[in-house]
Amino acid sequence: MEKHSIHRKENNYFNVEQSQGEKVYKIGFLDMSVYKCISKNYLTDEVIITEKQLVHIKERHPEAYKNTISYIGHILEQPDYIIKDKKPNTGLIIKQVTAYEKHMLLVLRICTSCKEGNKNSVITAWEISEARLRNYVKNRQILYRRE
Repeated sequence: MEKHSIHRKENNYFNVEQSQGEKVYKIGFLDMSVYKCISKNYLTDEVIITEKQLVHIKERHPEAYKNTISYIGHILEQPDYIIKDKKPNTGLIIKQVTAYEKHMLLVLRICTSCKEGNKNSVITAWEISEARLRNYVKNRQILYRRE
């Protein structure tokens, strides 16, 4: 598998470990006072992304790959919106990245299972337009909006 140059030294994001034979990248920790809106039954505040999910983003959403990697910590630290997803314990995390002038969307699943090694996990990411953001805000359930 290809190496991914993902790390953010100032907050120790993207420490790599192996889990069940797969590379797992530790992104950091969620502020659960914000993210408990997705699920109050969370087990941890740690958030990861797997090698498999990085490959998925690179293959399916190449326009978002570089920026997702560059800004994932920032997006998770200061989301503009958290929108309810159709899957349980999952939220759509939206942030306008001003340096990039685009809205980035991350799909985040909150860990509520007591299986060993489970963590909150970024599932995928892509860019969304201003029009798509307005559509989400108008037609979906907003769980969190940054003041």
